[in-house]
Amino acid sequence: MSVDDAEWLAWRFQQDRAHLRAVAYRMLGSLSEADDAVQETWLRLSRSGADEVENLTGWLTTVTGRVCLDMLRSRTARREEPLDLHLPDPVVSSDAGADPEQQALLADAVGLALQVVLQELAPAERLAFVLHDIFAVPFDQIAAIVDRSPNAARLLASRARRRVQGADTTPDTDLARRREVVQAFLAASRNGDLGALVAALDPDVVLRADPTVVRIGAEAEVRGAPAVAGFFSGRARAARLALINGVAGLVWAAGGRPRVVFSFTLTGGKITAIDLLGDPAVLGQLDLVTLPE
Repeated sequence: MSVDDAEWLAWRFQQDRAHLRAVAYRMLGSLSEADDAVQETWLRLSRSGADEVENLTGWLTTVTGRVCLDMLRSRTARREEPLDLHLPDPVVSSDAGADPEQQALLADAVGLALQVVLQELAPAERLAFVLHDIFAVPFDQIAAIVDRSPNAARLLASRARRRVQGADTTPDTDLARRREVVQAFLAASRNGDLGALVAALDPDVVLRADPTVVRIGAEAEVRGAPAVAGFFSGRARAARLALINGVAGLVWAAGGRPRVVFSFTLTGGKITAIDLLGDPAVLGQLDLVTLPE
């Protein structure tokens, strides 16, 4: 490959980088793993060249999908305990000046609740749903990635779609109302008001903690309003109301830096999910502003 060809290939890849990162993020739920997948895609492109590729964007999307599928299968093979629960990195920003890659991720952003549902799918189902339903990749291309027929790929996406539609993943967007609900939840938790806590929660609420928070004493997952209310009753005294990427949540800080972020998903005015995030790499990406109470 000549220098000119190599430079053109690198330039052309950069044109699709944001798109590929969005595909990889939705597949993996991790920004760092998404970057790894995109880098692996570049390595495969640089090794093979693009002389005979008619649709380079399609080729790159297929390769990224294949890389992500391998990573998901490897992750599934390693997962032996609930401690391995991997909460997706939140990609939300209140910064109007976000860079183009960030804007591409936000353009048709998949919320944290939907990312969690996606992680419950089998790797091939997740790939079929993400590539077809979110990125409009034809089933014949998907079939080649999962080594199945186009009809089988269609069935994978259909099964995944039913799972996704069966979970209410559309969050409330009224920011003022969200703040009221989170503030009431915090007061009830501090006061040990079990009735008020249950009233704030959806009956099927789920509390999830990432491995960092599990290591400091939280359970990896708690389900149901009574159990989640019991977990928080009399606790969260040190937590403070905060804006997390512009959305109301809670943060517990110690030693002058955030240790745990409480991210809330609300639907119909009720808390349907609480995600406890303690991974320093994730917390470092968040815009946190503590609010007066």
